Amino acid sequence: MATDLIGYLLAVLVGVSLGLIGSGGSILTVPILVYVMGVNPILATAYSLFVVGTTSLVGGVQNALQKKVDFKTMFIFGIPSIVAVYLTRAYLMPLIPDVLFSVGDFQFTKPIALMVLFAIVMIFASISMIRPCPHCKDADAGEIKYNYPMILLEGALVGTLTGLVGAGGGFLIIPALVLLAKMPMKLAVGTSLFIIAAKSLLGFTGDLQGSETIDWTLLSTFTGSSVVGIFIGIFLSKKIEGNKLKSAFGWFVLVMGIYILIKELFL
Repeated sequence: MATDLIGYLLAVLVGVSLGLIGSGGSILTVPILVYVMGVNPILATAYSLFVVGTTSLVGGVQNALQKKVDFKTMFIFGIPSIVAVYLTRAYLMPLIPDVLFSVGDFQFTKPIALMVLFAIVMIFASISMIRPCPHCKDADAGEIKYNYPMILLEGALVGTLTGLVGAGGGFLIIPALVLLAKMPMKLAVGTSLFIIAAKSLLGFTGDLQGSETIDWTLLSTFTGSSVVGIFIGIFLSKKIEGNKLKSAFGWFVLVMGIYILIKELFL
């Protein structure tokens, strides 16, 4: 019971992260569900899609009311991403064998593979967060320029990654929007939340076709806690400089990624 309470309190941080920097929700959600709540890693990636999708939708609506969402970009990036995440969850995931290979007594199973892949994604994501980003300014930029092929390709790649590890991909979406579309940072955050919401929730529907039993009590309570957090995050984003938060969060993600990698492979 105590661990569940800790898990729900940590869920608030998931929402705070999404509200502040438009990313990091899944990076926190999956480890919390697996290591604190005791959820199976494969099921945790599905739960993560629902939690992050619902929380991002609430945050996206809040940002849209403040005119901090670019809907044209959302559709250009979102459509290939949504298609990729749905196909990955519904068709690619079931094709992955339960045991990929064995070395002596050690079996490299599907849950271990997903957590290792997740840790690797976290480490690479942390590097992009820690690096100074001269383009990531909160001030308004000029006219948004659309590099259509790159945005479409990035959308498909992020969607596939989302389907495999349950990561919303905000840490990949935001750099793409800022660098490829020359979008102001806060506009990118709001747009990212809508993209994350659409593809995460659609990816979750791909899991409902399977035989997994969903613990709706745990899932709804965790999601509710996260939604509370995103309101806190949106409020704090008005008070704190985004780049400082991005760098601090990057170091946290790096430590978490290294910890998961060591735990899954060596402990």
